[in-house]
Amino acid sequence: MTSTVSTTSTVRPLRVVLIGYGRMGRLIDQLAEENGVHVVGRVTRGELTDAGSWPAADVAIDFSAPDAVGTHGQAVAGRGMCLVIGTTGWQDREDEVRLALAPMAVGVIAAPNFAIGVNLFNAIAERSAQLLVQRGFAPFIHEAHHAAKKDAPSGTALALQRVIEAAGREPVDVAVTRAGSIPGTHTVGFDAPAESITLTHVARDRTPFARGALEAARWIHGRRGWFTMRDMLEL
Repeated sequence: MTSTVSTTSTVRPLRVVLIGYGRMGRLIDQLAEENGVHVVGRVTRGELTDAGSWPAADVAIDFSAPDAVGTHGQAVAGRGMCLVIGTTGWQDREDEVRLALAPMAVGVIAAPNFAIGVNLFNAIAERSAQLLVQRGFAPFIHEAHHAAKKDAPSGTALALQRVIEAAGREPVDVAVTRAGSIPGTHTVGFDAPAESITLTHVARDRTPFARGALEAARWIHGRRGWFTMRDMLEL
């Protein structure tokens, strides 16, 4: 006769520290528990330079300042934490940051936009460029945001520009609007002499970005290397 013993194990929630506690940081904090993430620390503006006092966690989510991304990355990676980089405006230094973090045995996922819909929109735009540009359709991008949005074009618009130019092998013009309280709106168009096709993504609020960052934190935990949302979504 064989007897079995039933045991109940408790799965510890993912521990996250938030670097930068602006609008995105606070929203991620609000949504964390319902998404299986426990926030163990919140690094506010005045604490950004004191990495030694930041609490230990499994993953750090960085929505802070573009000129500090590399410094923050080395600080958390040096303590064995994986990293989610949602800060925008630093992408021109990505090679430098990747090189600095390469020796660290942690995982990093970086994206100008963590909304799942936006990243799928990128894939749709890429495929559209492959189909349309070779048939004489000229690509263009227009993006609009609220007046307080600092970077123009946005990181999302620049990411769209990169994938469309790579797919269509043709330069893509990007137009920018900053006014009032416009929600994040990105339109990709393909224009021909007698017809035009437009694709638009509108973010009605910030929750898709926050939920995507939390999903990225769960995904990157336990991985090693540098990743993007294309890797996470298997695009």
